[in-house]
Amino acid sequence: MNDLQVKGNWNETKGKLKQKYGDLVNDDALYAEGALDKLIGAIQKKTGESTEAIKKEINKLIS
Repeated sequence: MNDLQVKGNWNETKGKLKQKYGDLVNDDALYAEGALDKLIGAIQKKTGESTEAIKKEINKLIS
């Protein structure tokens, strides 16, 4: 599976969650934070890296 497939799977899952639970989440910032936490948890589960190391890598990718 390449990077675009992974990104697509994530975006698809994220979209489904927004559709299902969007009405329960009034605070967009809180929702985004939850999505980031979920992503970090999934990466951490696969790699065993620390949360801080994963956040640094994500920040490098989006800056």
